[in-house]
Amino acid sequence: MAKARQFELEDIVVRPGTYFNPQTEVLIVIDDSPDVDTEVFNLEGFEGADWVLISDESPIDESVRDELMQAFQVRHGATLSAGLGPGDDVVDDDENAEPEADTSFGAQGEFEEE
Repeated sequence: MAKARQFELEDIVVRPGTYFNPQTEVLIVIDDSPDVDTEVFNLEGFEGADWVLISDESPIDESVRDELMQAFQVRHGATLSAGLGPGDDVVDDDENAEPEADTSFGAQGEFEEE
């Protein structure tokens, strides 16, 4: 089983990648490729700002995000049992148990009144 690489928040903001915090369940994507006109941020309203919200929308394709999360879980053994593969179903022991006998019927199959 591969060991997950762990980072502090201060370290990830300068390293492109996709990060997940299991305690807060927050996914952060660091992308340093966008080219933004820096003249916009020279305005007085942005002076001293560490971060500026560009949009409330997430530019991430949800299906790609889900595939990345699933691949991580498979690589790091997030399945409940080591013998399970990524497509295997987990079945509770109770699902395989014999059905309980219906006690509301008598030995002859007649309904017993209580």
